[in-house]
Amino acid sequence: MSDVLPPRRYLGWRSIARLGLAQIAIGAVAAIMTSTLNRVMVVELSLPATIPSVLVALHFVIQMSRARFGFDSDRSGRRAPWILGGAVVLALGGLLAAVAVSIAASQLWTGLALAFVAYALIGVGMSAAGTALLAHVAEEIEPKRLGGAAALLWIMMIFGIAVTAGVSGQLLDPFSFERLIAVTAGVCLIASVLAAIAAWGSWHITRPPLAAPAVPSGAGFMTTLRDALEDRTTRRFALFVFAAMLAYSAQDLILEPFAGRVFGLTPGESTKLGGTQHGGVMLGMLAAAVLSARIGSLRAWAAGGCVASALTLMLLAQSPALGGTSLLTGTVFALGVANGVFAVGAIGSMMAMTAADTTRGTGIRLGVYGAAQAIAYGAGSLGGGVASDLAIAVLGDPSRGYTVVFAVESVLFVVAAVMALRSTPATAARTLQRSGAGEAILGAMR
Repeated sequence: MSDVLPPRRYLGWRSIARLGLAQIAIGAVAAIMTSTLNRVMVVELSLPATIPSVLVALHFVIQMSRARFGFDSDRSGRRAPWILGGAVVLALGGLLAAVAVSIAASQLWTGLALAFVAYALIGVGMSAAGTALLAHVAEEIEPKRLGGAAALLWIMMIFGIAVTAGVSGQLLDPFSFERLIAVTAGVCLIASVLAAIAAWGSWHITRPPLAAPAVPSGAGFMTTLRDALEDRTTRRFALFVFAAMLAYSAQDLILEPFAGRVFGLTPGESTKLGGTQHGGVMLGMLAAAVLSARIGSLRAWAAGGCVASALTLMLLAQSPALGGTSLLTGTVFALGVANGVFAVGAIGSMMAMTAADTTRGTGIRLGVYGAAQAIAYGAGSLGGGVASDLAIAVLGDPSRGYTVVFAVESVLFVVAAVMALRSTPATAARTLQRSGAGEAILGAMR
């Protein structure tokens, strides 16, 4: 019997794109949750923005359990069942959330209690499917393609958000709760089918548990985590991720209520506005992924995207006084482009840093960044809603209240830009150049 192992076969770009269908599914359900249902609760049900913010924060708190789902999928040796199972739970949670919001229109506390369960299921589904998907891609592709694959998967998720927001916005008018449930059911069904296609192509792939490099085989989770946090660069970059994602998530949930309360947009119109923003995000990510391979460093792109986001938020704060819905639409699109630029810069820098440093386990450091992102999203989702309610109550005017909140978020983005420049060495950020994200995405598109 020979001990020689057969040559390693890696996944190609077609397989990565097929797995990205699961990302589209996750983005589709997320669009309903963060955009449509959030808007309906605040405007149609006249609930404080704090309520949907608490629900969204709940699903992010649950996503702090991603490490546990990753461990369980490691132990099982198969990722595909976790991808499909998580996506199905996510879809069921999304449909249940729409039903709960509809019930809340006549039975408030019953509907909110059901929504609490629904958003918890959404958090569980996202954690299981998303963690298994990223782990599977990291294991089954060539290391030199890892940055490009991460960017491609992220863009596919944004694509799912943008298309769902745009199409569902068209289908929701004229608005009714029955139509809301029907549209959400259709989105969740399509999401489940896409996830099934993504998982089925990898159903046969099994792998033994892999030990992280430079981590003793008997080391526990807390020991490995402390080792990662002792690295100064890891801590600084995690703080940058937290600050940037806090600013991003804080504006995400109040944008559609702002459009409805200040500009008088209908649910369908405000949902389409959310689709416009996510379309800008996708364009910004594509442009940054390609151009960063030729111009500047990924660190500079991350910082530049944060500064551009800060400037567009200041313009958004002044949009009620400066113009009508045309200016609002253009500003929201520009904000999306800026957000996409900073996202690619941050993701690329993160992948370059973890790939370049082999002294610590890549998975645990990516887990630290993921935890920072989840905490920031939860805090931002809750903080944005609470801050807008307080500002409007104190100032007595929705337009002035939202202006204050957008201004604070703008300052957060400036702080994040400074942290990006200080947290990541330029040489490390430039690790992913022509053979990295930009070229990989172009190769996947050909």
